[in-house]
Amino acid sequence: MDSMILSSPSTRKPGEPDPAHLLAWYDRHRRRLPWRAEAGQRADPYHVFLSEIMLQQTTVKAVGPYFIDFLQRWPKVSDLAAAPLEAVLSAWAGLGYYARARNLHACAKAVVERHEGAFPADEAALLGLHGIGPYTAAAIAAIAFDLKASPVDGNIERVVSRLYAIDTPLPKGKTEIRQRAAALTPDQRPGDFAQAMMDLGATICTPKSPACVVCPFSPDCRARRAGDPARYPVKAPKAAKPTRTGIAFLAVRADGAVLLRQRPPKGLLGGMTEVPSTPWEAARPSAPALPLAARWQALPGMVTHVFTHFSLELEVWRAEVPLSTPAPAPGQWVQPGAFAEQALPSVMLKVLRHGGCL
Repeated sequence: MDSMILSSPSTRKPGEPDPAHLLAWYDRHRRRLPWRAEAGQRADPYHVFLSEIMLQQTTVKAVGPYFIDFLQRWPKVSDLAAAPLEAVLSAWAGLGYYARARNLHACAKAVVERHEGAFPADEAALLGLHGIGPYTAAAIAAIAFDLKASPVDGNIERVVSRLYAIDTPLPKGKTEIRQRAAALTPDQRPGDFAQAMMDLGATICTPKSPACVVCPFSPDCRARRAGDPARYPVKAPKAAKPTRTGIAFLAVRADGAVLLRQRPPKGLLGGMTEVPSTPWEAARPSAPALPLAARWQALPGMVTHVFTHFSLELEVWRAEVPLSTPAPAPGQWVQPGAFAEQALPSVMLKVLRHGGCL
């Protein structure tokens, strides 16, 4: 392990946070995570890549089982690249933000085709891969290759905004936060430092009631000295989410099979499996186009789901149809026992439960 002495009075201004204090804390308190290498070992770039894509807008607790399952199915990036997209989407089902799964698969293929199955040890080259943005590129560069890079996720954003009491509301304040984070990153052990910042935000510098008394940065934290660390990061008021509505058509065949179809490859929930429905729009459709001729009955209640940019309210209409009913293109009849093999997003699982099919 490299020396913990990473800064000196000549290079660090009095009152500025010392990375050595955080790394010493991290060496004692680092979290054990399925994708994290043991102390002193170099992380597998594929593991870092997979975990970072999964962790975007998702909790560590939720990601753990998915990460383990993906590695069991596809131990190497070349295995993931060779897998059918439908299989990847199915394994991803329930994790949300499904564009990440498509980007994950496309990026794996690019690593195989352009880099012979090895992630490039270069932040700029990583940024050139499909689906990898500035944060993920910096995270892989720092954690997997120990390059001096500064990923800024929500945890690090919170820590830095408090350390320097940055008053500029988000998202405008992100520029200064990134600059401060980059300046704070040490030359030695930048990968450990990035993970230490993540752990600090997740376990000590939490959104509410931060545990400042045990924080290694506490003496130099401007927000703590001001007496109101929970005020940071300052956020601009959120605009109210619009509501969209629609009707989901739950056709159930005499043998219990349900009519399902695949959504278009691009757009919201692209390539996922769905119960046929009307377009999701602001106004309820007055004369909805039915997927097949049947005696439809509106079920009591409503299925609600919240997406990033809007809330959805779905009526569910159910129809019982004879065994001989053909599936209208591009639909197919799927038995409930085979639902797990389909790439069904959470909202469609809600529809199936509401209709008594799960």
